[in-house]
Amino acid sequence: MQCSLSECFVVNRVPVHALEAQRWPTVTDQQGVHAPSVSVVIATRGRPEMLRAAVKGVLGQDYAGAIDLTVVFDRIEIDLLEDIVIPEGQRRLQTLANTRSPGLAGGRNTGILASDGELIAFCDDDDEWLPSKLERQMSLWREDPAAVLISTGIRIATAGRLVDRLPPDRTEFSDLLKSRVTEIHPSSFLIRRSDVTGVLGLVDEDLPASYGEDYDYLLRAARVGHLRGVQDSLVVVHWNRTSFFDGKWQGIIDGLSYLLNKHPEFSESPKGSARIEGQIAFAWAALGRRAEARSWAARTINHDRSQLRAYAALAIAAHLVPAGPLVRAVNRSGRGL
Repeated sequence: MQCSLSECFVVNRVPVHALEAQRWPTVTDQQGVHAPSVSVVIATRGRPEMLRAAVKGVLGQDYAGAIDLTVVFDRIEIDLLEDIVIPEGQRRLQTLANTRSPGLAGGRNTGILASDGELIAFCDDDDEWLPSKLERQMSLWREDPAAVLISTGIRIATAGRLVDRLPPDRTEFSDLLKSRVTEIHPSSFLIRRSDVTGVLGLVDEDLPASYGEDYDYLLRAARVGHLRGVQDSLVVVHWNRTSFFDGKWQGIIDGLSYLLNKHPEFSESPKGSARIEGQIAFAWAALGRRAEARSWAARTINHDRSQLRAYAALAIAAHLVPAGPLVRAVNRSGRGL
């Protein structure tokens, strides 16, 4: 069953107005420890089969606390997901339209503002949580309550193989300047709502094409405090599919340029600057803009002669190799551009 973007907003098959006064009851785990309610946001655009696997992974968590799942449909008709069986107990599913700016950032913010859990988590519509994800994250957070964000490892499914990538046990702001630390994947983020509505703020909707919105959020979080990572792969990330960013090189250029300007601390990290500049050089080369590619490659090498993206951009600009096979080769290794 589908409905128009303006009229459809249901929770557990019940119109949302009937649940406006509902608040989650206090829940404790088997040890008598408070299990905070978790609001999970999935922003989606046109991957119905993968979306259903993502939804089932969220609702099937081995977690004592309440899970409030919001699926936000971005510029497409809302799917009520009526074929999804919602487990009994503290589980809730709502579907609604993105009411903010088009794209991933607006979709995530729509879900955040439409939910009320004590904690907030994201899951991409083509990823899957393993059953113990939330419980393992909460266990780590109880050990280190000062942490601002808790992530987990990821299991990348790509080109017929699985690649496990584990985040650092602890990540600081300086670490994220030097490296994106791609092992900290947005589908594993767990954050306090009080931080999102307070010191951190919502996802940046001004970021062009929403490219790099997860990296921007990590930088903002790490300015406030340290991040921790569960040392186990508890999220399956599917790379054997088409990404919404595949081939959209101008959006990548604009998004990364925005991040360089937004975070002036990159000027103090030559390697960190070079990493992003090399990505921009690569994207210009993929667009066939040879002069821009060479300019950004030179800027990259000036900051870090070991940055391979600069040399890849020069090779593409010189028509020695096409961009597509290089990107696919990197993806097969479980890493991105």
